[in-house]
Order: sequence, then C-alpha cells, then structure tokens
Amino acid sequence: MIFEKIHTVPTSDELINKAFKRSARAMSGKTIDSRESRLRANESMLLTAANILTDNLANIVRRFPSFEQLPRFYYELTDILVGIEKLKMSLASVDWASRKIHEISRSYVGKIRNSDLPEPVRKEAFGRLASIIKSINKDLLFLNEARNILRKLPDVQDEPTIVIAGYPNVGKSSFVSKITGASPEIAPYPFTTKGVTIGHFTRDGVRYQVMDTPGLLDRPMSERNYIERQAITAIHYLDAVVMFMIDPSESCGYEIEAQKHLLAEIRENFKLPMLVVANKADRSEFKKIDEVGFNISTVTGEGIEGVMDKLMQMIEEKRFSSSEEPDTEPAI
Repeated sequence: MIFEKIHTVPTSDELINKAFKRSARAMSGKTIDSRESRLRANESMLLTAANILTDNLANIVRRFPSFEQLPRFYYELTDILVGIEKLKMSLASVDWASRKIHEISRSYVGKIRNSDLPEPVRKEAFGRLASIIKSINKDLLFLNEARNILRKLPDVQDEPTIVIAGYPNVGKSSFVSKITGASPEIAPYPFTTKGVTIGHFTRDGVRYQVMDTPGLLDRPMSERNYIERQAITAIHYLDAVVMFMIDPSESCGYEIEAQKHLLAEIRENFKLPMLVVANKADRSEFKKIDEVGFNISTVTGEGIEGVMDKLMQMIEEKRFSSSEEPDTEPAI
C-alpha cells in the first residue's frame, strides 16, 4: 500500500540520543597521543553525529510519497485526515533541518581543525545540532501522527470499482463474498470503528474491486460528521459505480421507507452511476419495489449474474462518458 513504507518518525530526543551515542562510540578505542589525533577524534565525533542526523531526517522526507503524484482518491483522503499543506510544511522543516545540520557540521569541522582545544568547539557544535533538532520536534510529532493515520487507509487499487451502499444487514457483505468467490479483506478504516470490506474479481481479463464502506454509506446524511462527508467525496475520484442494496423483507431491521429515504439521499449527494438491487428474494416476506432494477438472493444466487452484467455495462459507459467530459468537482 502507498503509505506502508513510511517508518515510525522518531522524536527529537530519540534522534539526538541516537546521534550522540553513535558519536561517542566513534571516539571509543581511538588512541589520542598528539594534537593531530585529538583533532581527528573530535572531527570524527562531530561528523558521525551530523551524518546520523542528516541521514535520518532525509529518510523521513524521502519515505513520504510525492503528494502531487498521489492518486486523487488518496490525495483527498490525506488532505481530509491530516492536511496536505500541513504535511508539506512539516516535511519542509525536516528537510531544512537536514540541510542546516550538514552546513553547520562542515563549518565546525574547519573550526576544530584550527583550534588548540577541539573539545569545546565540538561541544558547541553539538549544542547547535541539538538546538536545530529540538526546533522541529513539533513537526516530527505531527509527521509520526500522520504516518499512523495514513497507514490505516484501505488498500484501494486504481482499477474499476463497485461501491456497495445500503443499510446494515441487507446482505452487502454476502454479495461481496458471492461475486469474489472468497472471504473479502477487512481493512482498518480511519473514519469509523468498523472496517472497509474490499474484494476483487476478474472478468474478461479485467480486474475489478468491490468496496463496502460501513459507517459511511449505511446511514442518513444527518448522522454523518464533516470528515465522513468529506470521505464520501473522496470516493468520487475512484473509477466507480454504486450499487445500492435494499432489503424489502425488512428482516434487516429497517423499514422499506427508511431504506428508500437513504437511497434518495445518496442519489442526491453521490454523483456516480447507481444501480438499485433488492436482496433476499428467497424469503417469503419479500416484496417487489418499483425503484429496484434487479431482485436477487445472495443465498440462492438468483439474479446475481444479471446484476454483474449490468454493473459491467455501467462501468464501461462511465469510462466512455468520462473520456468525453471535462472533470467536475463533486459536492457533498
């Protein structure tokens, strides 16, 4: 996944302790029997500490992805969760510190070589290095917090996607399992305590993903907070169509009218092609509804093949339409 290579970001104290301990180790075992050997030993300590700091800081910056090259879906989620501009500013601060430490250490190497007593000069340099690292501690803490959040994002591939919507217990997860032929992956999701369900299947040589997002598309808009609404907006940037599932038997615990109301809200606010499917056609209390395009049963498999044909057709039509129309910003 795109954020997996971001390692834990150390605090300023952890960086300083690591650098200075490694520096002391560089000094140990050296024989100091002349001014030249004393100068070389102190220079080695300074350069060791500086290299540890610059390398660690540079690695922090390098491991974060280029935000300009992020897929739009991940760009939007990153901006929602942690703020792209704030991330850029903190990474710029870390990059500045890396370059500043390199500059200062080289300057102090010259001072050590021209000194009679190199220890005070080296200690002064250590103080400067520590001061720079401490000045970016807030940035380091923020970047580690951002890293912990971003690593929880689901592994959503840049491929044709079916987003499943509908109230809980209407059979969405059973549908995902049925069409993927395996138990779908349950990935952590930072907007809810539940997990996003992601499955994959291949049809005519093309791989598709199916995504059920519990906590986002299974309750009225009025119950969602600002971040959840923005997360819904991010889904617009997937190459996706929406399948809304209704349970006309009401065995899910929600009346048909409530399910229709949720359908109307998602239709109004979610500007993607949508197919309405009624599940549990095998139950005696199942009722036919006008708004429904297909009646299916995830228990018997009835109607599922027809639904899949229609969804594939919708994805192709959306791709053709998207290639002819300019991009428009979704509004939630």
